[in-house]
Amino acid sequence: MYRDPEIAEDTRARMLSWRRDIHANPETAFEEHRTANVVANALMLMGLPVHRGLAGTGVVGTLKNGDGPSIALRADLDALNMQELGTQAHASKCAGKMHACGHDGHTAMLLGAAEHLSRHKPFQGTVHFVFQPAEENEGGGRVMVEEGLFDQFPADAVYGMHNFPSLPRGRFAIRKGTMTAFLDTFEIVITGKGAHGAMPETGIDSVVISAQLINALQTIVSRRTGATDAAVVSVTQIHGGDTWNVIPETVVLRGTVRTLDAAIQDKTQAAMQQICDGVAATHGAKVALEYRRGYPGVVNTPAETDAAIAAAASLVDIEQVHTDIPPAMGSEDFAFMLQKRPGAYIGIGAGEGPNDPNVHNPYYDFNDNILPLGAAYWVALVKQQLPVA
Repeated sequence: MYRDPEIAEDTRARMLSWRRDIHANPETAFEEHRTANVVANALMLMGLPVHRGLAGTGVVGTLKNGDGPSIALRADLDALNMQELGTQAHASKCAGKMHACGHDGHTAMLLGAAEHLSRHKPFQGTVHFVFQPAEENEGGGRVMVEEGLFDQFPADAVYGMHNFPSLPRGRFAIRKGTMTAFLDTFEIVITGKGAHGAMPETGIDSVVISAQLINALQTIVSRRTGATDAAVVSVTQIHGGDTWNVIPETVVLRGTVRTLDAAIQDKTQAAMQQICDGVAATHGAKVALEYRRGYPGVVNTPAETDAAIAAAASLVDIEQVHTDIPPAMGSEDFAFMLQKRPGAYIGIGAGEGPNDPNVHNPYYDFNDNILPLGAAYWVALVKQQLPVA
C-alpha cells in the first residue's frame, strides 16, 4: 500500500500534459531544443531563474529558500532513435524517434516537484533542478559535468530516478554501491588476404578468423571471470564481404562489454587484447582492437542511499522499498555526476502487470499513474535533506 501523494490536482494535470506533449514530440541526443523550451518555460512560469546551454540543450532551474545546504535533482530529456508502434493518442509524431525509456515521464515528475516546492517552499536551502540531454549513448551527463555543472550550481549531493516497468507500481528499488554496469564498446578490424572463394588456400580468410575470434571472446566470461563476478562480452555486429565468390580482405566486428567492477573491466580489456593478438598470430593476419570506455558504473554512496530509502519509505510501506536489488547490467550516464558528488539513483515501480512492455520496446509507454508518486518522492527528499531550521 502507498499513501496518496500530497500533490495538488492542478499540478497533476500539468504533469500529465507535459508528459504526453513531450512524448508526442520526441527529440534525440543533443537535439532536445523543443523539449528544453517546454521545460524552461514551465520553470520560468514558476518564478525560477533558469540557465540554459550546458551540454547544448541542458536546462537548470534553481529554487532558493534561505540559507542552508544545496542538492541537485536530475531528470533526462532525450528520446531514442526507434519507431513507435503504439497507437495511443499521444504517440510519437516523429518517424523513427520515440520516448521508449520514460524520459518524458522523468522530466514531467521533476517539473511537478519543482512546481510543488516553489509553491509551498517546505524547506530551507537550495534545490537545483537539472534537466540533462543525451543520456542514451551520447553521455550528456559527462558533458554537463565537464562544462561546469557543479561549479555553476554547487550541490552537496545529487539524486536521480528511473522508472522500472518490471517493478510493480507503488514500489521503489535501490542498493548501496554499484547500481548499474560500466559500459564499454569495441571495434575489431580483421585484415587477412582476399582471395577467390574457390581457392581459399591462396588467401588469409578473415571470415573464418572472425568466427574463431567471436568464439574465443566468449571464453573471457566463461573461463576467465570468476563465477561470483559479473561481465558481459557481446559481439553485436559483423560486417564483411560483398559477393558470393570472394573471400573478403577485411571483416569488422563491433560489440559491447559490461562489468560491475573497475578491476574486472581492466581484466576484460586485457583479455580481449591478448585473444586478438593470439588469433592474429595463429593465422598470419592483422587484428586491430579499438576498445572504448564509455559510461562508468552508477555507484550509490551509503548516506545518500539511506536518504533516498527514507524518502521513499515516507510515501510507501517500508516493505515496498527494496533496498538490496541486484546490480543491473544496463548503464546510465548519471554515473558521471556521481563521480563528482555523493548521491543516489533509485528505481520507481511502473508495472501494472506481467505483460507490460519494458523500456526500449516499440510498444512501451510511460505509466502516467506514477507521476504523482514520483513528484512526491522528490518533494520528500528535499524536505528531508533541507529541513526548515
